[in-house]
Amino acid sequence: MERALLAAEAVEAEEVVGLLRALVRIPSHYPGPGEEGVVDFLEAFLKERGLKPFRQEAAPGRPNLVADLGERDGGLLLEGHTDVVTPGDEALWRYPPYGGVVEGKRLYGRGACDMKGGLAALVGAMLAVKRALGKPPRPLRLAALADEEGMMLGVKAFVKAGLARGFRGALVAEPEEMEVCLWQKGALRLRLRFPGKMAHGAMPYAGENPIPKAARFVLELKEVERRLQERFPHPYLGPPYLTPTRFLATAGEGQLNVIPAEAEVALDVRTTPGVDHAGLVAELAALAGTGVEVLEDRPPVETPKEDPLVQAAEEALRLLGLPVKHGGVPGATDGTFLRAWAGLPVVVMGPGRKTLPHQVDEWVDLEEVVQAARVYAALAVLYLE
Repeated sequence: MERALLAAEAVEAEEVVGLLRALVRIPSHYPGPGEEGVVDFLEAFLKERGLKPFRQEAAPGRPNLVADLGERDGGLLLEGHTDVVTPGDEALWRYPPYGGVVEGKRLYGRGACDMKGGLAALVGAMLAVKRALGKPPRPLRLAALADEEGMMLGVKAFVKAGLARGFRGALVAEPEEMEVCLWQKGALRLRLRFPGKMAHGAMPYAGENPIPKAARFVLELKEVERRLQERFPHPYLGPPYLTPTRFLATAGEGQLNVIPAEAEVALDVRTTPGVDHAGLVAELAALAGTGVEVLEDRPPVETPKEDPLVQAAEEALRLLGLPVKHGGVPGATDGTFLRAWAGLPVVVMGPGRKTLPHQVDEWVDLEEVVQAARVYAALAVLYLE
């Protein structure tokens, strides 16, 4: 207990805030500059403080950065992602998206909340443990991973390379208002193509219009969604959703008098524990009367409340006089694959309001970021000892 408090007190607020501000000022959206600039900066930052980070290429020009403190097996992964989403139209921003502007207790900028605030807190916690304890009895591994906002290439490469092997838990610092999140929704990204036959719009009987078939399918999705929501509600995640996100059918730009040869529908499906992904895909294929292309399959995951990592997270919060609240993650995170593929217990817990990611004038509370670093430092010591 004393050593956990010692580590928490060793967090340097100016160091954490300065790092966060520097990270926000480096654009790292993709498509765009990508994560390499953040990795370059963070690699140098960690080396200056006595760590020996190394890179792993998740994809060409898209590196993961890994740094260790301590040795042996049975350690803790500290995971955050380095990519952000596009700022969109910068004219809509009151604050420059890559300015790192501080006003009052808030730091504004793209990625401040999702999740460079959490990443800076993880780094601050790791350095605090180093200052307070030297080498912990079991290792801490910082994993700053690429492409969480896309197809999660970073965590997939990390797990496939065996870089999660030998660890027994993972802390993911996504913005969840410091709730101890033990459940994450699953996700399916699906594409359906409805075939037709081109013809002149004045003679539709000479062709086959795929648009009505696709439209009927989209309307019938509501009933499938309703049944899923009745069968698989979740107290922390809410209900499953089947959301059409793309409807496309055209014979070409300006061709308003041509029946298209094909219509395309894309779905963003969010599932709760208990939903059978393969069974759902088969049901949708039968409903549509056409094939379903599975572009991504992320299972729903959960960590038992009794796991030692959960106990350490709760104890760290109480130790620092903070409330213990449980929660669920409405989307998938890198923790999804750390749980599903690497088999690690995962706690998702980080600074920042849940609803702020991807918004214009995204911000994070600096006091909450520093507080998160202190919680992480205490958690790491409690868990590793």
